[in-house]
Amino acid sequence: MTINGTIPGPLIELYEGHEALLRVTNHLPEDSSIHWHGILLPFRVDGVPGVSFPGIKPGDTFEARFPVRQNGTYWYHSHSGLQEQSGVYGPLVVHPATPERFEYDRDYVVMFSDWTFEDPYRVLANLKKVSDYYNFQRRTATDFVQDVADVGLVDTIRDRLSWGAMRMNPTDVLDVTGYTYTYLLNGVHPDGNWTALFEPGERIRLRFINGSAMTYFNVRIPGLPMTLVAADGPHVQPVEIDEIQIGVAETFDVVIEPQNRAYTIFAESMDRSGYARGTLAPREGMTADVPALRKRPLRTMIDMGMDMGMTMEMDMPAGGKEATGHEQQPDAQHGGHENATPTHPGHRPGMEMGAKRGAGSQHAGMETAGPIVAKHGRDHHGPGNTTVAEVQRDRLGEPGTGLADVDHRVLVYRDLRSLEARAGATKPPDREIELHLTGNMERFMWSFDGVKFSEVDGPIELQYGERVRIVLVNDTMMEHPIHLHGMFMELENGHGARTPLKHTVSVKGGERLAVLVNAVEPGPWAFHCHLLYHMELGMFRVVRVNGGPEPS
Repeated sequence: MTINGTIPGPLIELYEGHEALLRVTNHLPEDSSIHWHGILLPFRVDGVPGVSFPGIKPGDTFEARFPVRQNGTYWYHSHSGLQEQSGVYGPLVVHPATPERFEYDRDYVVMFSDWTFEDPYRVLANLKKVSDYYNFQRRTATDFVQDVADVGLVDTIRDRLSWGAMRMNPTDVLDVTGYTYTYLLNGVHPDGNWTALFEPGERIRLRFINGSAMTYFNVRIPGLPMTLVAADGPHVQPVEIDEIQIGVAETFDVVIEPQNRAYTIFAESMDRSGYARGTLAPREGMTADVPALRKRPLRTMIDMGMDMGMTMEMDMPAGGKEATGHEQQPDAQHGGHENATPTHPGHRPGMEMGAKRGAGSQHAGMETAGPIVAKHGRDHHGPGNTTVAEVQRDRLGEPGTGLADVDHRVLVYRDLRSLEARAGATKPPDREIELHLTGNMERFMWSFDGVKFSEVDGPIELQYGERVRIVLVNDTMMEHPIHLHGMFMELENGHGARTPLKHTVSVKGGERLAVLVNAVEPGPWAFHCHLLYHMELGMFRVVRVNGGPEPS
């Protein structure tokens, strides 16, 4: 399935302050839709069948007309079934009404995605039968022998028994892997060598978009530092980094200054089962070395929300400063080396509870695992989950799965600061809602609070004009990129008036974080995990903003 005959679809360019008119004609033999991801618009043109409109019937044309109220890097995709996995997606750039606050000479969209020649519904059926159907990196007898040599027989057996009792696999990093996926950069296979040209001395803006269905990517340009200038569209205070873990549906803009040689844009899947790549070069036909895939990462008991023998009992109120990790920094008692988790197979010493970031980092010396922010208290779970994060941690300072021990600077959520201070960003919320991200991994079931979308009582009701804190607790060991339609979320990462805006927030395993939402966009809005198969199976809710002016 394509948009205008290409994968990805054509680049849509809009202009802040103008009116957009987008016409979508459905030539497919089935209903379809297009959602304008991250764009502020009336709910009726948001493009979610069953929530904001009935969908586009075969042969019909749908018009989305709205004033453009923002700028930055976004994307668009089908919200019908699994069409997005089959190619119905593309990039979207909104040019600003006033000059950018940073300079650049060239501008390239770099969109990552995952492609399978299998029918997506066959992929889903395989996962329902065997949840790790595509995982060919499971631990072997050789790993057992190596772990015994590293940490001893007793600890190795204890580790294997723990994972076995939970019916979990520490190599379960991505549900769908390079066994079936080919990873694409702007629709091009790695061997196709998509190339962006430049003149030596130019400053290049790269707009990274993760348009994949199920894949987190670790993105770097070996030998070339990147300056982050925007996240999910809005500008952020510049941060110099060497690698970004980009969750599904996130966008990050960087500025680079390449020298007179070729460079590889390398997007390694988070489980290291494959990669997308392209080339930056002063002349067509040039290539640079392509890095080898790094050793596969392993899940840990921290991802599972386990206590790990910590002695600090913290029964904190949900959503307070302690519960959200707001304005807290790790210390030795909560997350430092003095209470570091004992070594066990798959656990590098100090990896979670006191690991340092890369030596060259602007945060060198900051511990990547945050404090314990809450102990599990009241139950938030229905029948669709098998695990509970007994210890919920602030993990906003962590670089992401598999990147704790790299020797260079990796972006973390605590690095993100809005470029401009916003007066309303320090306003306290009127109320709080707590949602748990839940699942039964063995049966491949996904939900909020243990209840899949088809079984919920109704929408999450907000009143127009109120400010609401939404606390997200991940009771699974996998990352979930949570996306709110129609409104930005303010990620509470300790920066007060410079709290960053996000349309998609990646929540790590066992993590507790909070976002603030100003309910100023009337209507029903989708709120869901952006891992396509998780959303399809029920990790989806509707947030309805009641009252306010009738959307035009």
